[in-house]
Amino acid sequence: MKRFYPKAALLFLLTLCSTFAFSQEKEVLPKGLTDAEKGLISQFQFTNPRRTPPPTGPVRAAAEWEEIEYLVITWESNFQNILRQIVAVGVNECKVIITTQNQAAVSSYLTAGGIDLTNVTFMNTNWDSIWIRDYAGNTIYSDDVGERALTDWIYNRPRPNDNVMPSAHANLLSLPIYITDSGTNDLVNTGGNYMSDGLGNAFASKLILDENKAGNPYGVTAKTEAQIDDIMLNYMGIQNYIKMETLPYDAIHHIDMHMKLLDEETILVSQYPTGVADGPQIEANIDYVLNNFQSPFGTPYDIKWIPAPPSSSGNYPDNGGHYRTYSNAVFVNKSIIVPTYRPEVDDPALALWQELMPGYNIVGIDVDNPGENLISLFGAIHCITHSIGVDEPLWIVHQPIDDANQNTTVAVDAMIKHISGVNNAKVLWRETGTATFNETAMTFVSDDNWTADLSIGSANIEYYILAEANSGKTLTRPIVAPQGYWTINVENLSVSDWAQNNISAPYPNPTNGGVSFNLNNISGPIHISIHNILGQRLFETDITNGNGIVNLDLNANWKGTLFVTFEGDFGRVNKKIIKL
Repeated sequence: MKRFYPKAALLFLLTLCSTFAFSQEKEVLPKGLTDAEKGLISQFQFTNPRRTPPPTGPVRAAAEWEEIEYLVITWESNFQNILRQIVAVGVNECKVIITTQNQAAVSSYLTAGGIDLTNVTFMNTNWDSIWIRDYAGNTIYSDDVGERALTDWIYNRPRPNDNVMPSAHANLLSLPIYITDSGTNDLVNTGGNYMSDGLGNAFASKLILDENKAGNPYGVTAKTEAQIDDIMLNYMGIQNYIKMETLPYDAIHHIDMHMKLLDEETILVSQYPTGVADGPQIEANIDYVLNNFQSPFGTPYDIKWIPAPPSSSGNYPDNGGHYRTYSNAVFVNKSIIVPTYRPEVDDPALALWQELMPGYNIVGIDVDNPGENLISLFGAIHCITHSIGVDEPLWIVHQPIDDANQNTTVAVDAMIKHISGVNNAKVLWRETGTATFNETAMTFVSDDNWTADLSIGSANIEYYILAEANSGKTLTRPIVAPQGYWTINVENLSVSDWAQNNISAPYPNPTNGGVSFNLNNISGPIHISIHNILGQRLFETDITNGNGIVNLDLNANWKGTLFVTFEGDFGRVNKKIIKL
């Protein structure tokens, strides 16, 4: 990527912005707009010369669960107890950058709370609000694991000091920064309405469409959805931008208040009682995702539901309650910080988080108390934190193996990548109930793909992957291993049942064109045929080895329900496609 250091412009803008204030006394700003800010929007200049062209080559946006070097926050003294608890977690996992113009007082407060400041950096920069998730930059890498940089969008609030914060971070760390350009690339977007899986897929609400359409209040050029997708591709490497309907009772329309990607194929979603508040629209959105998109592994997304708590008097957002959820959490390497409200609803929620994310340090922080009622301002923990990924990441992508048949051999496949190359990789595994992990070396296959064969007996298997780069850097996946690991449930399945479970559903489905299947650990020659609903054979082919992804082109004249049949040593498996 081409380097861009807007230092001189940054200094000028910070000086200019420091003179632009709503008052000399800082007002505690909500996540949404104040009445005064609503009146400022039509006069406020949202676009400016600070913007830059996109990177010159392909980039990848990091996922939130990837390894980070910095946790970044803005210090708002009205929420100093919440922030101190966040810093206490952060300094044990990474470096922490705190934006404040009162370093002495903040240092004293943190030290009095027993926090070692060794990993803390103070950035003396003016600011407007605590909601750094929405205005801080997002980490990208050239060529997947190459040069680290930040991408910044136009912030949808008339808060000039917040809007230049990404440039201040880039200046502090000497990082390149790419800022959605003026002209047709002047994109308004916010971090709370963005969630990436690190593989080119991202989620948002349709707020991204509304804020960039004709007649938008920000003065940016009107854009079609395709134009927005192109900007996200060029600046962020997002190839599949999934947008869901906004929620009627969420005034902010940011998806981080009701959902969270836990990994490449698992989504944690807030759940309301039947018919309550945003429950129906959330369920409709998830149905839309499940019916139209697959995970990067060619499998349906695995949806995990977590109850959204009401107020202590039983009120939800549709009858005056605040928007309380447990999905507005943040990954900080081996820790996950979760917003909490009161013990009777928190305890089962935190237990569910621990069950879903074994080995992680799950930390709850109260955002719903009279002294620091953050949730009343429409945000929680994810909203007031952001992160900057590590330099030269060691990137490991693996689809966990959920089940296996007794007395079989299972292939453990992973994509492993580092800018210096990968020296070695191994699978560490043990039977459930044993203490010691065994090691099986992974073999380099091609490109960045590695594999190892595990012999399965009759007991469940616990395993993780360890990789070492040529630079000497090591990393595990899960990042919390060996405290956390994946589990293969070993069953006595028939061969046909095993194949049925391991040939994925078709994706996309319904489809206008081609369709793909992921054949997980299905080896040997396979005969594939396609029939219509009348039983007429439309197509057939043979493949020598099924393990991997199979892509099928569908004739434009084929319409309606189609059946794909896979036949091999495992027997016969049928899958259904809807051809539009």
